[in-house]
Formats: sequence, C-alpha cells, structure tokens
Amino acid sequence: MKLINLKTNKLGQNFKYYEKIDSTQSEIWRLVDSDKIADGMLVMSNIQTNGQGTHGRVWHTDETENIAFSFYVKINDKPERLEGITIDMATIIQKIFEDLYKVKLTIKSPNDLMLNDKKVGGILTQSKVENGITKFLVIGIGINTCKIHFSEDIKQIATSIKKETGIDIDREKIISEFCNRFEKMLETRLNRTSTYAVLVDE
Repeated sequence: MKLINLKTNKLGQNFKYYEKIDSTQSEIWRLVDSDKIADGMLVMSNIQTNGQGTHGRVWHTDETENIAFSFYVKINDKPERLEGITIDMATIIQKIFEDLYKVKLTIKSPNDLMLNDKKVGGILTQSKVENGITKFLVIGIGINTCKIHFSEDIKQIATSIKKETGIDIDREKIISEFCNRFEKMLETRLNRTSTYAVLVDE
C-alpha cells in the first residue's frame, strides 16, 4: 500500500502499514523506545484492536477501510509554539473533507470531529518535553469513514462518513493530503523554510 500524491519532505515518506495491530499510537512509541523511529514516520493500520483515544479511552477501528494512523515529527522548540496545534489539525481535516467530498464536518474542541452532531473522528496529540523544549510529537488520528456497525454503548453518539452521507472515502488520498497540509502548517508555526530544516543536533 502506498500513499498517493504525497508531496512532503519527510512526513509519510517513511511509511509502515499493518493489516492489524493493537494501536498505531502504541507502535510509534515502541519505535521511539527501541530507537528505530525516523523523522516523519507514519504508521497506518486497517484494524486496531486497542486504539488509543484521549483520557485513556479506546478508539474502535474494528472494520476495514476506516482511517487509523499515527505519526512522529521532531520539533525541538518551545511548547508555546505548538499551542492550539490539535485544533489546527482538526481544521485541516475539516477543510480536506469539504474540498474533496463536500462533506461538512464540525469541530468539538479540543479534538473531536463531528458530523450531524455525532462523533466521526478524533485526534490524540502526545509529546516529549525535556528541559522546557518539546523534542517531538506523536499524533494519532482516527476517522470513521465507512464503519456501519456501532456497539450499543456508542451508537447514539458515534457515526461514520459512509453512514451519514453514503459517500465512499479514499483513505490513502485523505492521509496524503493531510500530510501535505500539516507539513506546510508546521513550517509556518515554527517559521522554518522546511519543516525539518532547523533541528537541534542529537
């Protein structure tokens, strides 16, 4: 599997795909802990058995072709330069769905993506901070694009793009476009000519 129309310098260029995994977020952290991580690495899975949500909640990705991915980016900058970045990412996703599919998602602060007042996706932003400097971010994104069956405990509050609109979503195209736009946004936030050009030597 490949990400189509990827135009980034690094984000998503190093790409790992799993048919099934416990959590893409956990896999990124395992790669960090084993010193096998690469700047811009992205991990995607068809199915997650124990996907991570905020506040320790589980994000269910138990049907194929939904969006579930996590990625790692080096930062080496002050945390205040990253304030509001989760909302910025949600806004990017909102704009992508409107641009490509005319689907109008709404954002429930700080990290939920909504459609018809039900949750279709979420963003998990984690970081490592040392001596007042954010060393890197690990970001996980889950979006119910085609999920139809929801358990009793969440079916009143969760939904999918397919269930609400009948539209089939090209997930690789969505992920590629997100990477393209996120990298540009991060360049602007950190005032870098290239997202990864000004980094502290390790």
